Amino acid sequence: MSKEKIVDCVIIGSGPAGYSAAIYAARADLNPILFSGLQPGGQLISTTNVDNYLGFPVGISGKELMENCKKQAERFNVEIIHKNVSEVHFSNQKGGIHSINVENKESIKSKGIIIATGSRPKFLEIEKEKKLMGLGVSFCATCDGFFHKGKDVAVVGGGDTALEEASYLSKICRNVYLLVRKNYFRASKSLQNSLLKKKNINILFGHRIIEIIGDNFLEGIKIMNNNNQSNSKILFISGLFIAIGHFPNTDIFQKKLSLDERGYILVEKGSTRTNKPGVFAAGDVQDPIYRQAITSAGSGCMAALDLERYLS
Repeated sequence: MSKEKIVDCVIIGSGPAGYSAAIYAARADLNPILFSGLQPGGQLISTTNVDNYLGFPVGISGKELMENCKKQAERFNVEIIHKNVSEVHFSNQKGGIHSINVENKESIKSKGIIIATGSRPKFLEIEKEKKLMGLGVSFCATCDGFFHKGKDVAVVGGGDTALEEASYLSKICRNVYLLVRKNYFRASKSLQNSLLKKKNINILFGHRIIEIIGDNFLEGIKIMNNNNQSNSKILFISGLFIAIGHFPNTDIFQKKLSLDERGYILVEKGSTRTNKPGVFAAGDVQDPIYRQAITSAGSGCMAALDLERYLS
């Protein structure tokens, strides 16, 4: 990378949104440079099976899917750099030049930037939680619920996402245990009312997980009543869905871009434009609602098209 050269497109992030943006940008002759970041391939790398991505009738592993995305980007001569962006200086002027610092050592200048840094789930910070990710522990019922059809599962959380996950799982699983740390829900009343009508959802208020059971795959969880800590029991389940929230990967954009109260990048309705000219956001970093690989890939396409129109 030459410090004097000004490129048309820099993409930060290498999940479905980043690679989709790269492919569309390359086909538009924008010669994109993609920085893969700290987790090349994004969250899908740790997903054992992806069963709901269009075009794979028998499913595909998350790792293989992202490797395919990378190969496709390389076919269009996308320059993929396995480094982390440490800081970005945005121009406030239309047609201005942005400066991207790479690992505090070098910088590159670009007319346009697509941010696709994704998000990361909040963990319970319990032993074996990360070890068994994709082996029974999941952060997405829509992605992984199918593998537990007719079985017993548990959901952790008391907000909208947790209740939505539990409701979805109740349609395909035998029993759903909903573990709520507090003695009340934080979710909307409409979701609460809907959930209470589900006969196979067992709500356990004031409970938390103290142990995850299983070595090679999830076998169960030990839970404790917060009000009576001598009262613990084991739930034998095949799936544990953690729904206590996500963190958008926007630390380096704090006070530089318009973010919502949770840290997600705000974009104009119906587009991927941020509040900075020539800067676009795609995927989970600007989507706290859907958080699906296919919606991320779609917004990556949108970002590349938005950037192409901006430059022309």
